[in-house]
Amino acid sequence: MLQLAHKIYFYALAFVPVAILVYWLALYIRKKKIKSFAEASLFKRLAPESSLGKKNLKFILSIVAVTFIIFAIIDPEIGSHLETVDRKGSDIVICLDVSNSMNAQDISPSRLERAKEDIEKLIGELQGDRIGIVVFAGQPFVQLPITTDYGAAKMFLQTINTNMVPVQGTAIGSALNMSTDLLTQQNNAEARSKSIILITDGENFEDDAIAAAKAAADKGIVIHTIAMGSAEGAPIPLYTNGQQTGFMKDREGNTVVTKLDINVTQQIAAAGGGTCVRASTSDAGLGTILSQIRKMGKKLVEEKVYRDYEEQYELFIIPALLILLLDIFITERKTKWYHQLNLFGSTNEN
Repeated sequence: MLQLAHKIYFYALAFVPVAILVYWLALYIRKKKIKSFAEASLFKRLAPESSLGKKNLKFILSIVAVTFIIFAIIDPEIGSHLETVDRKGSDIVICLDVSNSMNAQDISPSRLERAKEDIEKLIGELQGDRIGIVVFAGQPFVQLPITTDYGAAKMFLQTINTNMVPVQGTAIGSALNMSTDLLTQQNNAEARSKSIILITDGENFEDDAIAAAKAAADKGIVIHTIAMGSAEGAPIPLYTNGQQTGFMKDREGNTVVTKLDINVTQQIAAAGGGTCVRASTSDAGLGTILSQIRKMGKKLVEEKVYRDYEEQYELFIIPALLILLLDIFITERKTKWYHQLNLFGSTNEN
C-alpha cells in the first residue's frame, strides 16, 4: 500500500510546468532579440562559444533534479511490515495506591498528587525501558499496559484519581499479583530486569501483601516501595465538584485520621528484595528507586516492532543529488571536445 507522508507539498509540482513555460518564453524572447541584432549565421560567428544545446541540457537536468527533490519531500511510503529492533532497558510497573487515604495532605499537595508528579519525572528519565501502571484500592486494575510510549504513559497518569476504583480499601496483595502477571506475560520477559514500584501509605486491610511480594521475588521480580504519608497522619479531605467540603468521619462522627504504616512497606520491600524509601513533600523518592533499578543493569533484547509504512524518499533524493553534481560540471559554453563532436553529421552547430 502506498501513501504520501507530506501530501501538502504535492502542490509544489506545479512549479515544474511553470518553470518550463518561463524558460520557453525566455528562449523565444532571446531568439527575437538575436534576429533584430544580426542574422543567425553572423551571430554564430560573433559568439562562437555560445551553446543553446548545453543551456537546454542544464535546464532539463535542473528540472529533473527539482522534481526528484519535491518527491523526496512528499516522501512516498510503502507499508506495512514487522521490524526487529534491539533495545536495552528494564521492565517497570508502577503499582499506585488510589484509595481515599491517598488524598491526605500531610505530603503537599497530597499524597497522590505528590506521587503523580514524581512518576511523571521518572517517565521523563526512562530510555529504552518499558513501563506499565497498575492502580488499586479495594481491587486493582491495569491503567496502562507495559509500553515504551512515554507520551501515552504521561497522558494516562494525568487521569488517575481516587474516584476511579469503585471499591474502596487497600488490596496491596492483589495489586502486586496483577503487577507480577503483567511483567511475566511480556515477550522476552525472562531476558529483561523486572521491577515493581509500590507507592502506598501502607494501610493494607484486604490481603497478604507479604506473600504476594515473596511470590514475585521467586519469579525474579524486585519490589521497591515508596511510603507515602507521615506517622502523625492527616485527615482525609472530601470533595464535591472539585471543591473540598470537609473531612471524612467515622460512624461516631469523629474525623478519620490516616497514618503511614511504614512497617508494611518495609516488610514488602524486604520480601521483594528491594528498597523502601519514605516520601517527603520535596521528594517522593522515585529517583532513588530508579538508581537502584539502574544498578541491576539494562539488558539487550530483540523486539518485534510494527511499522505501518517504510519511507522511500532516498529513492528520489540520491538521484537528485547526483544530477545536481553533474550539472555543476556542465558549462553553458562549447568546449574543444564539443566542437569536434558531430552527432548528426552536420557542420552546423547550435
